[in-house]
Amino acid sequence: MFEAKIRADILKEMVNVVTTLVDEIKLNISGDGIQMKAVDPAHVAMVDMTLKASAFKELKADKCEIGVDIDKLKEVLKLAKPDLMITIQHDEDKNNLILTMDNITRRMSLVDTTGMSDPKVPNLNLPAKVTLNVDELSQGIRASESISDHITLIASPDYFELMSEGETDSVNLKVPKKSLKSLEVTEASKSLFSLDYFSNIVKAIGAGRDVNINLGTNYPVKIEFAIAEGEGHVVFLLAPRIENE
Repeated sequence: MFEAKIRADILKEMVNVVTTLVDEIKLNISGDGIQMKAVDPAHVAMVDMTLKASAFKELKADKCEIGVDIDKLKEVLKLAKPDLMITIQHDEDKNNLILTMDNITRRMSLVDTTGMSDPKVPNLNLPAKVTLNVDELSQGIRASESISDHITLIASPDYFELMSEGETDSVNLKVPKKSLKSLEVTEASKSLFSLDYFSNIVKAIGAGRDVNINLGTNYPVKIEFAIAEGEGHVVFLLAPRIENE
């Protein structure tokens, strides 16, 4: 059994995060909320997202899992204003998800979860942690897009830097420690990543938010931020590109 009421803007946040990597997602549902884990088809990035029960206006649920087609959910949300309340019900007999908003009711067939795994989130002890506003990252990405399809993240005790190098040109955005929300570095760290993946993750965060970046040399970057007015939590992991490949 799964019945819930949730604001459209919160549901949109969830969808924006998930659609970064996958078209279908398995929702692990309980009375405590919803958890989603997914790896992109190329196994370059993964997401681990939790939405607490307190993110919902109402939540009644037994422990269950359902598979959702994200594109179908996006179609429904296009019709909804941000503050609109959406009612969600799981019809177990017909294996449908029923979404109701105002006078519109959409029955949505669900996806078979048999082949969907629950990827294990690796426990990474990374030596650099940076907290900054996501708008800084967006600026660095915009500056890099015409230079290369990769971006290097660098953390030192004194600054955090985004750098992109092409065949003839380069660009970097260096943010000193005093301009960051926080900077904790026990070991200077530097890793190279796909700009496309990194850019899509940053877009999913949304403007104006603070984001935590955990970095090591040639290790996956761990990107954490809050959603749903602090009642949800997202972790992205993005694998590095080894520079001598």
